[in-house]
Amino acid sequence: MTEQEDIRRFIERLRPQVERELECCLPPAEAEPARLHAAMRYAVCGGGKRLRPICVLLGAAAVRGPLEAALPAACAVELLHTYSLIHDDLPCMDDDDLRRGRPTVHRVYGEALALLAGDGLLTLAFEVLAARLAPPQAARAAAVLGRAAGSLGMVGGQVLDLAAEGRRLAEEEILLLDRKKTAALFSASFQMGGICGGAEERQLEVLGRIGADLGTTFQIVDDLLDLRGTPEELGKAAQKDRERGKATLPDLLGEAEAAARARSLSEAACDVSRGLPAPDLIVALARLMLQRSR
Repeated sequence: MTEQEDIRRFIERLRPQVERELECCLPPAEAEPARLHAAMRYAVCGGGKRLRPICVLLGAAAVRGPLEAALPAACAVELLHTYSLIHDDLPCMDDDDLRRGRPTVHRVYGEALALLAGDGLLTLAFEVLAARLAPPQAARAAAVLGRAAGSLGMVGGQVLDLAAEGRRLAEEEILLLDRKKTAALFSASFQMGGICGGAEERQLEVLGRIGADLGTTFQIVDDLLDLRGTPEELGKAAQKDRERGKATLPDLLGEAEAAARARSLSEAACDVSRGLPAPDLIVALARLMLQRSR
């Protein structure tokens, strides 16, 4: 069996477990306020690659930890990621009409409820960590996720992204934006998996570096797909980044050179992962990321 078959089987086996666990984490549909919970469920249960939860589980697997112990952390990062998508799509941010092949939450439920649904998912993510992990792991995982999601990570990156619209940034400025906006959450995902799997400090550092490189790879490939794909293929609007004057490596360097940067980062993640007890699935994911079409 090839490494690509291995990682695809890993994802196919564990994605349904993540879906079931997410269903258990979400408030009951009939609980009041029912419309808020409907909006939260619409956002979370509307598909998606579940890539960040898979990275949590890969982090646990790479240190030979129990995958079941990492499932709450996998759900927490997906809840938080979904909140960020809802808020990203709002008219005051990227003003998108389509997400995961369906109308965005604010188009279905209105802007106010979409904002509150995102708030509900953000706070639920930390409730899940606190309630479903053992206390030492819960505290550590919450600290890692909070830092990655906040002003020093994802939210800070979103601010840089908005400020960069219509400006020509240098390569290092774009990479900093990508590391904060996207890669910080990938880095946290791998580290949270390591925490749940009983990783040593050195291993957590390695997992953080892997996430930073693969998260940046993911963003570069995403920017390339935005230029090349169709709304039907991507499940969201295509070529909108260029229309809004977003700062991306493909626009700065050209598509071929940006793709080369993505390959280099992917290989860097593969190289550093070899210091872990079981790196093979992470290596396979790194190479699969370069091949994705949506």
